[in-house]
Amino acid sequence: MPRMTTAEAVIESLLAHGIDTLYALPGVHNDHLFDAAHKASDRIRVIHPRHEQTAAYMALGAALVTGKPQAFAVVPGPGVLNASAALLLANAMGAPVVALAGQIPSFAIDQGHGHLHEIHDQIGLLRHITKKAERIRAPGEASEVMAWAIATATSGRPGAVALECAIDVWGQAAEVTLKPPIAHSPPCAGQPAIGSAADILAKARRPLIVVGAGALGAGPEVRAVAELLHAPVCSFRRGRGVIPTSHPLAVSFAEGHALWKSADAVLAIGTRLYWQQGNWGLDDNLPVIRLDIDPEEINRFHHPACALLGDAAVTLRALAVELAGRAVTWQDNPDLAEVRAAFVERLSRHEPPMAFLRAIRAALPDDGIFVEEVTQMGFASRLAFPVHAPRTYLSPGYQDSLGWGYGAALGAQAAAPGRKVVLATGDGGFMFQAAELATAMHHKLPLVVVVFDDGAFGNVRRIQAQQYGNRLIASDLTNPDFVKYAESFGMAAFRATTSDGLEDALRKAFALNAPALVHVPVGEMPSPWDMILLPRVRGPVGRPPLP
Repeated sequence: MPRMTTAEAVIESLLAHGIDTLYALPGVHNDHLFDAAHKASDRIRVIHPRHEQTAAYMALGAALVTGKPQAFAVVPGPGVLNASAALLLANAMGAPVVALAGQIPSFAIDQGHGHLHEIHDQIGLLRHITKKAERIRAPGEASEVMAWAIATATSGRPGAVALECAIDVWGQAAEVTLKPPIAHSPPCAGQPAIGSAADILAKARRPLIVVGAGALGAGPEVRAVAELLHAPVCSFRRGRGVIPTSHPLAVSFAEGHALWKSADAVLAIGTRLYWQQGNWGLDDNLPVIRLDIDPEEINRFHHPACALLGDAAVTLRALAVELAGRAVTWQDNPDLAEVRAAFVERLSRHEPPMAFLRAIRAALPDDGIFVEEVTQMGFASRLAFPVHAPRTYLSPGYQDSLGWGYGAALGAQAAAPGRKVVLATGDGGFMFQAAELATAMHHKLPLVVVVFDDGAFGNVRRIQAQQYGNRLIASDLTNPDFVKYAESFGMAAFRATTSDGLEDALRKAFALNAPALVHVPVGEMPSPWDMILLPRVRGPVGRPPLP
């Protein structure tokens, strides 16, 4: 057995699991970890941003675009708290992110002595915002704990896992057995449940499929089942790209709502189905089949007519076989053409956001990655930005953390170095991490950010104007000259005032293969909320209790 420090064992374990990048900010509590990374610098790279939140957001962006585990490291106390929003977001989004958190000397943990960066019950705090959290207590257990953490982050419903290690433990040395990755096979739902699901779908004439992030690894299987059933596939935010939005059966969130009223069976795959169950309504004439790997998720709002507990891809393959054996020929949904036409007409009135989105799509290569921020353009993109493949559209999910975008996009770019990445952000959200232009330049990450600048928290201002008698407060913003700001870092910067100008600027920026910023001054944007906050169309008002 080799003799190594705790920190060295952790670095070797990351590498053994295919993790070759550590997003991290240094600090005295983690000095041994950084020294171990330096010793292995021919095999692992350390990308250091300017703030702990960005280290965590970068790991999140990398995990979202690859579907593989990623890691970040921060000091305890303030460092952990600075990274906590990103860690909360990663866990909510089912992203396999491993946090390595420093800790004060092991003898003083939770003693209140007043050590540098001391925080009471740090591991308890982390357990509130992660799937699991644990402490590395000795070098001999470091590799085993790491293998457990990565297996936990990637198995079942993926999520964030946090490990803390005390400053005096990182440097301790002992003989270490390096643990290989823990293998786990994707489970298939039971055959009786698959048969029940097929029975329901065999009777349906207007089936509807709803997909979430849990279906991102099952695109071909979703497509096969959808084409067999002639069932429209509805996606929103995290599920966009499971099948290409250009597919004849792909429908937007708003189109899915229009089809919900007449649907006679729903197959929900890897989605919380929150909007549909909580807002659109259910009744006895709409049997819902829930396919999810998380047993808690399946019954969270209502008991479904059929529960398929298993991996999406494996279970859908079995379901397709079962459906193919039924003596049923499904037909096209007769409502689909009319629903599509109505949505196209509604989008035609959502300008200039749609023109700007068309410009971005035209300039972005088919395999390019689009990251949306919590902004007016982001809201519109969730409904109508064309997405060609899974993991090419990154959205912050139900946490919708304002300011997540630039760090997540940097991580996506770091994890996909040969592809173009563009972030569409507002001025409000961009300023959360504006200093990270320095990170893009320092690490030569050719991310292109488009800053749509209306000088306000635009959504907040609209709500105040429309619902609170135009009593505007804390919604107006003072911004720098964004072009000069970017140029002060040595970054290429452009300004565009039209959609054509935006497309031209993006093409020039992408051609540079270097970090760039495009500033787009805009006025007040039209509201997209009539296409998102959609009314109940089925069932009784209110949420029925679980049986």
